[in-house]
Amino acid sequence: MPSRNVTLSVDSDLYDKYKEHCKKKGLLISRQFEIMMEEQLGVEI
Repeated sequence: MPSRNVTLSVDSDLYDKYKEHCKKKGLLISRQFEIMMEEQLGVEI
């Protein structure tokens, strides 16, 4: 499946904290965003 680049505006402190959270857990921020969208839509891709 092709991917798409998106630009988001988020609170800088929130982003930095989440980025560190993902780094500690070995997660990719972009994949976490995809998972959140799938959960919101009730689908798995």
